[in-house]
Amino acid sequence: MKVVLLCGGMGTRIKEITEDIPKPLIRVGGKPIIWHIMKIYSKYGFNDFILPIGYKGEKIKEYFAGSLWRNSDCIIENTSDDISIKPLQSTEKWKITLIDTGEATMTGSRIKLIEPYIDENEFMLTYGDGLADINICELVEFHRNKGKIATLTGIMPKSQYGILKVKDDIVYEFVEKPQTDQIINGGYFVLNKEVFNYIDDDNGRCIFEQEPLAKLVAAGQLSVYLHKEFWMSIDTYKDYSTLNDNWEVIRKKLY
Repeated sequence: MKVVLLCGGMGTRIKEITEDIPKPLIRVGGKPIIWHIMKIYSKYGFNDFILPIGYKGEKIKEYFAGSLWRNSDCIIENTSDDISIKPLQSTEKWKITLIDTGEATMTGSRIKLIEPYIDENEFMLTYGDGLADINICELVEFHRNKGKIATLTGIMPKSQYGILKVKDDIVYEFVEKPQTDQIINGGYFVLNKEVFNYIDDDNGRCIFEQEPLAKLVAAGQLSVYLHKEFWMSIDTYKDYSTLNDNWEVIRKKLY
């Protein structure tokens, strides 16, 4: 099954880093966040990736084109007419299809543009900036059992504020940043090919999280796989710092 990783956005909320590189190449623990997301899927045996690229997409191409020597010790031999590169450690056995979907294209339109590359009835999709310790095989099984066109992973985020519990004007409990009872879209979708019928490219302006998902909801075709363990996306510089400061602990949760 193919895994689509949305990689085209400009990352405007973290411009301190994304002025020179696309957001998926932000480094966490010494490697791009997109690499870590791919490792999560690879842990469960999914190694066929499609990357719809856009903003500074050539840098993503450069990274993966050079990954053979970039991510391992290697021998470069140019004693003959051809140059050969031999890695000295095992490398990831990934197939990566990179599709330029335009710099300003919205998420729904990017997904619509990769339709010709989806050759099975099911595929997976997530964002290029979110990490989670999701059991991908359980997610796929959940999707199949529900029998819907689309499944998204629901997250119950923590409040950014501490909560005061008050009775008769006296605080009787303080809860530091409790988990809310709201469910948000955490990415990590499983989709049937029928989902493309719900997406209108709209000249690059279609936002997947708006009209397409609303249509799926109206049709009763969107199920939610609730994930209550670790999940975090890089939206701000604070998120980036938190991930890096706690990376060794977080990495062990992921793969």
